[in-house]
Amino acid sequence: MPTPRPLVLAVSLTAASIALTAHAEEAELLSTLTVTAQAATKTETPFNETPQSISVIENEEWEARGAETVQRAADYTPGVYTNQIGASNRYDYLVLRGFTDGSVSNTFLDGLKVMSDGGSFSSLVIDPWFLERIEVVKGPASVLYGRASPGGLVAQTSKRPEFEESGELRLGAGNNAQRSAAFDLTGPLDDARRVAFRLTGLARAADTQFGPVEEERYAFAPQLSWDVTDATSLTLHAYLHKDPEGGYHAGLPFEGTVEDRNGRRIANTFFEGEEDYDSFEREQTMVGYELEHRFNDALTGRQTLRYTESDVELEQVYAFGWASDTELNRYFSSGDESLEALAVDNQLEAHLTTGTAEHTLLAGVDYQQRDNDVVWGSAMFPTIDAFAPEYGAEPTAFYPDVRQKRELEQTGVYLQDQLALGNWRLNLGGRHDWVDVSNTDRDSGSESELDDTQFSGRAGVLYLFDNGLAPYASYTTSFSPNAAVDRNGDLIEPSQGEQVETGLKYQPADSQDRYSVALFHITQENLATKRASENFFRATGEIESQGIELEAHSRLTDNLRLQAGYSYTNVTLEKTGDANEGNTDNWVPRHQASVWGQYAFRQGMLAGLEAGLGVRYYGDIYADEANTEKVPDYTLVDATLGYDLGLEGVSAQVHVSNLLDEEYVAGCSDLDFCYFGAERSVKATVSYNF
Repeated sequence: MPTPRPLVLAVSLTAASIALTAHAEEAELLSTLTVTAQAATKTETPFNETPQSISVIENEEWEARGAETVQRAADYTPGVYTNQIGASNRYDYLVLRGFTDGSVSNTFLDGLKVMSDGGSFSSLVIDPWFLERIEVVKGPASVLYGRASPGGLVAQTSKRPEFEESGELRLGAGNNAQRSAAFDLTGPLDDARRVAFRLTGLARAADTQFGPVEEERYAFAPQLSWDVTDATSLTLHAYLHKDPEGGYHAGLPFEGTVEDRNGRRIANTFFEGEEDYDSFEREQTMVGYELEHRFNDALTGRQTLRYTESDVELEQVYAFGWASDTELNRYFSSGDESLEALAVDNQLEAHLTTGTAEHTLLAGVDYQQRDNDVVWGSAMFPTIDAFAPEYGAEPTAFYPDVRQKRELEQTGVYLQDQLALGNWRLNLGGRHDWVDVSNTDRDSGSESELDDTQFSGRAGVLYLFDNGLAPYASYTTSFSPNAAVDRNGDLIEPSQGEQVETGLKYQPADSQDRYSVALFHITQENLATKRASENFFRATGEIESQGIELEAHSRLTDNLRLQAGYSYTNVTLEKTGDANEGNTDNWVPRHQASVWGQYAFRQGMLAGLEAGLGVRYYGDIYADEANTEKVPDYTLVDATLGYDLGLEGVSAQVHVSNLLDEEYVAGCSDLDFCYFGAERSVKATVSYNF
């Protein structure tokens, strides 16, 4: 029987290991594993040897909180704002260090970019039930990944086949007609344990707080891993995902939501649309493979490939401004999009020694290609009374459809050297990209095209003290080609960013506890931004983001785990060429703090009970770029309660988000579009692990 592959074991905790954390003896086993920050380096680098800020979110953390989206899984991560669109779950909006340009398109899965089209409705999501862990890389990471936001990226790691049999079945129900069923099965297929499978599936549906709007999801991921030889492994995988109902995604005016409108407030359950003209359906198919071959102890080659198809259809009636004291103007938009994409990454990793320096060299060539055919429609709709709504209206006028073919192609070559010289750790890397972007009007044949080459780099230094303390400093750059067009229909030039960061990490020996503090300064030029009230993008000359982040993950005792974080983020519109120059960017909390504690009772009458409580605070959020108004600060409380039912493998959990049912506005894109936060959600689940 071949030995388990060390690469897989070091990268992530297995689901079986995570399931055992309820017992103290297994907690001792967990403490010996190394927490890695693989996404930042594409190699197995310990958290406290990586000269860049990384937040690692393990599966057990978001499972304990009952998070059902990647957005919610990151709720307790400093430097990440997850409430940009409030109660909407349609996309995973993640604002990283104040930058929103990558909020729905700057996600990666198993090292490859999730090939969304950020200038359209075709932004793909991965359900966290299928994930083992999430790494948030803070700051630019273009040196390894190419086009990326200067705020960072979100790297997701899938559950993978294991060579030990295990499984989980789960049923759930809650308020707003929540209902769900899920399974996760894995194990070997042969006596020699050379071949293993994993089958993971999910069905989930719920009403929402907004009238007739619903959410519904079905997803399935079959996988097969084969140890072809002791040196060669191959994993085949697919992810099939369908959202027949995509939930709510709309905003309402500042006056009427945050402030009174003639002495009245709009209810946070108000639906401004029309049931017959409200739909969102998304189908995603991803298939691919991961191939690895170890030539010898010093040299390993890898190829990762994924092909993606996505179809999105939507209709929506939305509000835009007041028409009278009580009535809102309304408009209609629709979309029909078909996306095809391919991503492949080829790597060679070498370990060698020169003198007293140990090198981990990584060389790679990657390729991304994406085509998206879109048809966008729009129309006018009758007004609606926001305080006494009547439904059943029909469109009053239609505008001509917009038909586009949106294409992107990128090829990149990169080289990275990680040096260990005594206690010193140095990271040097460079990358060159060739990028072609084009948008073609399928009716007129007119084309906007951009051909560009970009160089990205990184230099970082860290000193690892014997006691686990690790001060570091780094300089990194980023670029992001824009698929967005300005008011003249021309593609906006690529944005470029750079970051200087310094910080201190601490990870005690033989422990998964980790602590970090980071100070950063980021500038980005030529950022494509879109105001909700406009149908085109504009380039902002320069944005500056600077701040501090503190994060702690600690197992204080065998029974008590604690996670805490704070971030101060100051984002300034440095060069805009208009009256907003020098203002603070909106949609970004200047202050964000969170703490989550979880206690497991292991003895006495309460043995088998586990309780968790969390608090999240968001403060100092501007509602518009002109800085005329602010969204009131808000604090949210979440809780969980779990119990081992005394039957082998059977447990029950109750998860509550927004425990106090706080009514709040999460944020505003401008004074015409503010977004209600999610009301209290209560969900109970029963799980059987075997």
